[in-house]
Amino acid sequence: MKFEAVTIKDIAKALGLSTSTVSRALRDSYEISPETKKLVLEYAEKINYSPNPIALSLKERRSRSIGVIVCEIANSFFSQVINGIESIAYNNGYNVIIAQSRESYDREVMNLQYLTSRSIDGLIISVSTETNDFSSFRQLHEKGLPIVFFDRIVDEINTHKVVADGYKGAYDATTHLIKNGFRRIGVIANSEVLSITKERLGGYRAALADNHIDVDETLITHCEHGGMIPDEVKDATNELLKLKPRPDAIFATSDKLTTGCLRVLKSRNIIVPDEMGLTGFSNTDLTELLNPSLTVIKQPAFEMGEISTKLLLQLIESKRPVTEFETRVLATELLIRESTNRQKQKANAIA
Repeated sequence: MKFEAVTIKDIAKALGLSTSTVSRALRDSYEISPETKKLVLEYAEKINYSPNPIALSLKERRSRSIGVIVCEIANSFFSQVINGIESIAYNNGYNVIIAQSRESYDREVMNLQYLTSRSIDGLIISVSTETNDFSSFRQLHEKGLPIVFFDRIVDEINTHKVVADGYKGAYDATTHLIKNGFRRIGVIANSEVLSITKERLGGYRAALADNHIDVDETLITHCEHGGMIPDEVKDATNELLKLKPRPDAIFATSDKLTTGCLRVLKSRNIIVPDEMGLTGFSNTDLTELLNPSLTVIKQPAFEMGEISTKLLLQLIESKRPVTEFETRVLATELLIRESTNRQKQKANAIA
């Protein structure tokens, strides 16, 4: 049986009133008597009537809904961002429609088409690893759709952006590895076209330079789908392990790459951190419970979601065209645990 929502016509028919009378009563119009209003409202509540949001959006030219596109909802970082987005959106009377790109450009475009066909009032997005054609976003932006980019941003589109300080996060993590005696540090990174990849590799290279270590480009590998394909991380890790001499530590630039690398090292019986140090970006609380517990760079994901939504609502509700935009850069946090503490491991072995 096909579901059919209750309409104003249904209420009018049941109460023996005209649809225009029911419509005015629901809007609390002064033209309708208090008795009729009471009759209509009580019946509407009894049958759980709610206004058709599509019809309202056509009438008001606003849907009070915002679209969100991320690569994967199950990713702890993006799920925390979504929680931040919803906390602000719902408190301001907006619904949130979430779509996943699964790191696919084609799927991202399809999501854009779907969301805009539903008359969303604005869009919050972190682009997929496959995306290097930004024409779809540019066209929507030029047509007046409010857009806020977060995490993986598009530099050439002039709008609000919210990012974590990936450069400093990578710099701090690499410096930490060096201070703990690691010198030949390999990298497993996301797609080269992503803004976060460029920033995090920049921090990695700067830390090496400041510690008088030459950058060896053979130590840098890329996963074009960000670890969404399991064999990607396996292949990237094995590529580093084949090098002679092989790295004595690995720095991974995102959540799936970090935990995926640990999985591969364990499958090859490589002891972390005795034989291989490991650190990377991750927002999952499980990294503290792993054996060994992982040293990670944590991003303020919930706050990123909150700020992105506040900036988007400013664009949506502004009475005048917005011409000045900002990029918010939030601090990361290095959580030091066992996976990089080779000095402690050696001390325990001697004892």
